Amino acid sequence: MSAGLSELIQSSGPRYRTATEYVEATLRGAILSGAIAPGTPLRQEELAASFKVSRMPIREALRQLEAQALVDFEPHRGAVVVQITLLDAMDNYAIRAALEPQALRLSIPNLTEEDFEIAEDLLAEIDQEQDPGRMGELNRRFHMTLYAQAGLPRLIALTEQHLASADRHLRFHLAAVGGDMGQDEHREILAACRVRDEATAIDALARHHRRASEAMKAYFAARSSGTP
Repeated sequence: MSAGLSELIQSSGPRYRTATEYVEATLRGAILSGAIAPGTPLRQEELAASFKVSRMPIREALRQLEAQALVDFEPHRGAVVVQITLLDAMDNYAIRAALEPQALRLSIPNLTEEDFEIAEDLLAEIDQEQDPGRMGELNRRFHMTLYAQAGLPRLIALTEQHLASADRHLRFHLAAVGGDMGQDEHREILAACRVRDEATAIDALARHHRRASEAMKAYFAARSSGTP
């Protein structure tokens, strides 16, 4: 195990309620800071020895990190630190910034009160949700509810495909930058759609994408410079 992780383990102290919480928080900090490099295998036996805990909290912590898109489980390798890059994230944001405004623009005239109610319920669920994987699913469903009436099946399918790909980046973003899901922008988009204000809806969507993109850039810049 890396020297960086060993230092984090030593400095963590007994401030966590459970062993799983302790392991998850310490590993998350090591992954996000770069102390554990992307592609590094996380072997349960070694981690259990390093943390001086049984394998059960290690296993549960790794599953929680998988939900945050910080760890992948690969065949024959087990848990491995993810290799999300700034280029991957910017590529996805650029594609979404091209597709989603067009889908929204075409969908707005055809949205129904039922669509608006579904979108409102999804926002309420996001407000209450703590699990990153579930938050990503709810976010995707919210956006697709507002895009689904565009009337162009291929555009809708392509938009949903890249929103699904974005789920991984969203979960990573939540772990790296914090829990801001852009709910103010979500509500602004929905309010504009309700009154068929295309310009305001598209502007709010663009700001939504830009804010997330800039936050991801800032995270990677800070990590490269060694800034906490």
